[in-house]
Amino acid sequence: MGTVTVIGGGAAGMMAAVRAAEGGAAVTLLEPNERLGKKLNITGKGRCNLTNDTDVETVLANVPRNGRFLYSALSSLGPRDVMAFFEGLGVPLKVERGRRVFPVSDRAFDVSAALERRLRALRVRLVRDRAVSVLTEDGPDGPRVRGVEGERGTYPADAVVLATGGISYPATGSTGEGHRIARELGHTVTPLRGSLVPLRERGGSCARMQGLALRNVRLTAREDGKAVYTGQGELLFTHFGVSGPLVLSASAHLRRMGEVPCRLDIDLKPALDEETLDRRLLSDFRSRANADLSNALDALLPRKMIPVMVDASGIPPGKKVHDLTRGDRRILRELFKGFPVEIAGPRPVTEAVVTSGGVDVREVRPATMESKRIGGLYFAGEILDVDAYTGGYNLQIAWSTGHAAGIASAGSP
Repeated sequence: MGTVTVIGGGAAGMMAAVRAAEGGAAVTLLEPNERLGKKLNITGKGRCNLTNDTDVETVLANVPRNGRFLYSALSSLGPRDVMAFFEGLGVPLKVERGRRVFPVSDRAFDVSAALERRLRALRVRLVRDRAVSVLTEDGPDGPRVRGVEGERGTYPADAVVLATGGISYPATGSTGEGHRIARELGHTVTPLRGSLVPLRERGGSCARMQGLALRNVRLTAREDGKAVYTGQGELLFTHFGVSGPLVLSASAHLRRMGEVPCRLDIDLKPALDEETLDRRLLSDFRSRANADLSNALDALLPRKMIPVMVDASGIPPGKKVHDLTRGDRRILRELFKGFPVEIAGPRPVTEAVVTSGGVDVREVRPATMESKRIGGLYFAGEILDVDAYTGGYNLQIAWSTGHAAGIASAGSP
């Protein structure tokens, strides 16, 4: 077996190094940070949601960007395989709501530490260095890698795995350097932006409700009037706009923010159709007939939302309930079933969970993660143009692509 240099000591890079070493290769892992897995250690608020206890098809359904490209990698190392792998490394796991998988200890450090122990047991050479470029040479079948140039040295290699992450969380080392290297090697890199990111509102309605969390609501995201995402769950109003799991998932679909009008419609009562909701409004209003509208919605709305809802309706807040018209009730129903939040754009990419965009997957072999342009060059993890929803799916992509790249790189001539 030959020599493999892995660039990047995150989730995908560590998995690639483990698999390459298990395949008999002499592996060097380059990571400029003092610790491996720096971003891994802050995922899941430090608890590490390392996969989702589900099947491959469900994972693919939660990958809105180039999901089918991942079919081979996920089939080779699926969620149950990932769970078995980490339990085999001595990390007991548990499954929580939404089938999210965490270490029993609730410590992401236990996951990264287990990987590091495995790397040391396999005698992977860990080098604190930052890759500057991938060295290539002309071969009989075209260009292929011959090593890596770092800031502190040169590392000859028969194969190179590029696993440098995206551009989110730059403090962890995800600075986009891997994308620069890929471009210099002739690869196409699709536009990079934050995904799974909070959204800024156009206006001040959300700021008035800052700190209010809504649970079990249905959210529809629209671009230029067209629905591009619908989901049900939790969201949070903030000083800048909206956040929370539903909003992060919606952001993965709003790819034209700043180009076309974008809006979120919040169904506050997804369990009620409009007819049932109207009966509920009538019932509540009959019992509060002499109350002002602003004092008659507390059974249906959180207190912090009432003045915002009344203002959005255009109905005077001091209007008596017994004076409300059928048209007034229709306006209120429409707001309950689709409270609008106009979106100005995403928060900065530094607040994004993952990066959308990356190395064009049409230039990568899906079964091995090998470049179609440079022999012996492999990609793994967030550097690729694939991204998923929250719930452990993005780390599953990292493990699966790292697994595929590591196994294939070990067999490179």
